[in-house]
Amino acid sequence: MLDQFGRHIEYLRISITDRCNFRCQYCMPVEGLPWLPKQEILRYEEIAEVVRQLAPLGLKRLRITGGEPTIRPDLPALIRLLKAVPGIEDIALSTNGVKLPQLAVDLAAAGLDRVNISADSLQSERVVKIARRDLGFDLVQSALAAQQAGIGPIKINVVVMRGINDDEIADFAALTREHPWHVRFIELMPVGELRELTWDHVVPSDEVLARIRAMAPLEADAGPARGNGPAVYYRLPGAPGTVGVITPMTHTYCESCNRVRLTADGRLRTCLFGDHEVVLRDALRRGEPLRPLFERALAEKPKEHALLQMRVGGLRALSEVGG
Repeated sequence: MLDQFGRHIEYLRISITDRCNFRCQYCMPVEGLPWLPKQEILRYEEIAEVVRQLAPLGLKRLRITGGEPTIRPDLPALIRLLKAVPGIEDIALSTNGVKLPQLAVDLAAAGLDRVNISADSLQSERVVKIARRDLGFDLVQSALAAQQAGIGPIKINVVVMRGINDDEIADFAALTREHPWHVRFIELMPVGELRELTWDHVVPSDEVLARIRAMAPLEADAGPARGNGPAVYYRLPGAPGTVGVITPMTHTYCESCNRVRLTADGRLRTCLFGDHEVVLRDALRRGEPLRPLFERALAEKPKEHALLQMRVGGLRALSEVGG
């Protein structure tokens, strides 16, 4: 599967809900959003059918996202359906981690390979302030639950916000000295209607790395064996885990993009911050083949995103597509 610029597309990020049990400052308004009607959201069997039709074209890797995917009932059932599709080699989950202690064993048994946990503070009071919900989230407890269930690699995604959590960079990096986890620091993306966070809150990744180097020298590292994506990785001396940076604001990586996104209501979005979408749900429910729609979408996939021009493709919040 090639797009119009010759990029190999093998990775589908699947949003299974637009809802979330958090209201993180950079992701969703505190009052929430107008939720999608239930009848518009793809059923698990419909999601699996999309994957079954795209896998023969070269689709190999899947990531389940939201909103928060673990709040949708019986998530392991979807993992089992997707794991059974010939050609699918890897299934990952992006989650805020709140429900991992309860779900990790069942998700692993269903075939989940790896997990990304979003965590923007190690301080319980600050977690509540950033997430604007008090759900008792403990990052270490959630990551250990996934590790003990055999899910891996485990990645921890930290959106760095100046004056909000940037004083915890060293604390997050220190986790990699104790655990074989991959902590990735992500530059804040001020998008949509989240006007309270601006460019003033962006901490460039070069600054993040400088703060970590103040702890100890960093060595370049290949990162986890699977699912490296756009991150650049480093390792503290003797650490079993790595630190990484993802740089959508200061160093774009559109030239190596290998992914498209399926929204919860069945729209194929070819760029996170682009305007281009192709509706798959209607054809899917009419029993029509999806290949022509998918090939058309790849032929129209943009060369690069327009985030730096503050164009976000009609998104009101990142939660609408799961990042």
